[in-house]
Amino acid sequence: MRSRYCAYVLELSEYLLNTWHPATRPNDLSFDSATQWLSLDIRNAEQLNDTQAKVEFVAKYKVNGRAHRLHEISQFECIEGVWFYREGVFRN
Repeated sequence: MRSRYCAYVLELSEYLLNTWHPATRPNDLSFDSATQWLSLDIRNAEQLNDTQAKVEFVAKYKVNGRAHRLHEISQFECIEGVWFYREGVFRN
Protein backbone atom coordinates (compact mmCIF):
# COMPACT_ATOMS: atom_id res chain seq x y z
CA MET A 1 0.00 0.00 0.00
CA ARG A 2 2.76 2.42 0.89
CA SER A 3 4.54 1.79 -2.40
CA ARG A 4 1.34 2.49 -4.35
CA TYR A 5 0.80 5.73 -2.40
CA CYS A 6 4.37 6.79 -3.24
CA ALA A 7 3.72 5.94 -6.87
CA TYR A 8 0.72 8.27 -6.87
CA VAL A 9 2.83 11.02 -5.28
CA LEU A 10 5.54 10.54 -7.92
CA GLU A 11 3.00 9.95 -10.73
CA LEU A 12 4.48 6.56 -11.63
CA SER A 13 1.64 5.22 -13.75
CA GLU A 14 3.61 2.20 -15.02
CA TYR A 15 4.26 0.99 -11.46
CA LEU A 16 0.62 1.50 -10.48
CA LEU A 17 -0.65 -0.41 -13.50
CA ASN A 18 1.86 -3.23 -12.92
CA THR A 19 0.67 -3.64 -9.31
CA TRP A 20 -3.03 -3.53 -10.25
CA HIS A 21 -4.88 -6.85 -10.55
CA PRO A 22 -5.37 -7.77 -14.24
CA ALA A 23 -9.14 -8.23 -13.75
CA THR A 24 -9.67 -4.66 -12.52
CA ARG A 25 -6.71 -2.76 -14.03
CA PRO A 26 -7.62 0.34 -16.06
CA ASN A 27 -6.14 0.81 -19.52
CA ASP A 28 -4.26 3.94 -18.48
CA LEU A 29 -3.96 6.45 -15.68
CA SER A 30 -3.90 10.20 -15.69
CA PHE A 31 -2.83 12.50 -12.89
CA ASP A 32 -4.18 15.88 -11.87
CA SER A 33 -1.23 18.25 -11.62
CA ALA A 34 -3.20 20.34 -9.10
CA THR A 35 -3.20 17.43 -6.61
CA GLN A 36 -0.65 17.68 -3.81
CA TRP A 37 -0.45 14.48 -1.74
CA LEU A 38 0.26 15.21 1.94
CA SER A 39 0.17 12.02 4.02
CA LEU A 40 -0.81 8.38 4.29
CA ASP A 41 -2.21 6.81 7.46
CA ILE A 42 -2.61 3.02 7.42
CA ARG A 43 -5.50 2.36 9.80
CA ASN A 44 -5.60 -1.42 9.51
CA ALA A 45 -3.95 -4.17 7.49
CA GLU A 46 -5.12 -7.75 7.62
CA GLN A 47 -4.07 -10.81 5.65
CA LEU A 48 -7.25 -12.86 5.35
CA ASN A 49 -5.59 -15.99 3.93
CA ASP A 50 -2.70 -16.92 1.63
CA THR A 51 -4.12 -15.01 -1.33
CA GLN A 52 -6.30 -12.22 0.09
CA ALA A 53 -5.63 -9.18 2.23
CA LYS A 54 -7.26 -5.86 2.99
CA VAL A 55 -5.85 -2.49 3.97
CA GLU A 56 -7.77 0.45 5.41
CA PHE A 57 -6.08 3.80 4.91
CA VAL A 58 -6.62 7.54 4.86
CA ALA A 59 -4.65 9.63 2.39
CA LYS A 60 -4.70 13.41 2.79
CA TYR A 61 -4.19 15.72 -0.15
CA LYS A 62 -4.88 19.20 -1.47
CA VAL A 63 -6.31 20.31 -4.79
CA ASN A 64 -5.76 23.98 -5.57
CA GLY A 65 -5.10 24.63 -1.88
CA ARG A 66 -8.28 22.92 -0.64
CA ALA A 67 -7.81 19.96 1.74
CA HIS A 68 -9.35 16.55 1.05
CA ARG A 69 -9.05 13.03 2.37
CA LEU A 70 -9.44 9.65 0.74
CA HIS A 71 -10.60 6.94 3.15
CA GLU A 72 -10.62 3.51 1.54
CA ILE A 73 -10.62 -0.17 2.35
CA SER A 74 -8.53 -1.80 -0.37
CA GLN A 75 -8.63 -5.44 -1.37
CA PHE A 76 -5.40 -7.15 -2.47
CA GLU A 77 -4.87 -10.53 -4.08
CA CYS A 78 -1.68 -12.58 -4.26
CA ILE A 79 -0.95 -14.30 -7.57
CA GLU A 80 2.13 -16.52 -7.74
CA GLY A 81 3.71 -14.74 -4.77
CA VAL A 82 3.02 -11.19 -5.98
CA TRP A 83 0.41 -8.94 -4.33
CA PHE A 84 -1.92 -6.91 -6.56
CA TYR A 85 -4.42 -4.16 -5.75
CA ARG A 86 -7.83 -5.53 -6.74
CA GLU A 87 -10.38 -2.89 -5.73
CA GLY A 88 -11.34 -0.47 -3.01
CA VAL A 89 -14.43 0.71 -1.17
CA PHE A 90 -14.56 4.37 -0.18
CA ARG A 91 -15.47 5.25 3.39
CA ASN A 92 -16.76 8.55 4.74
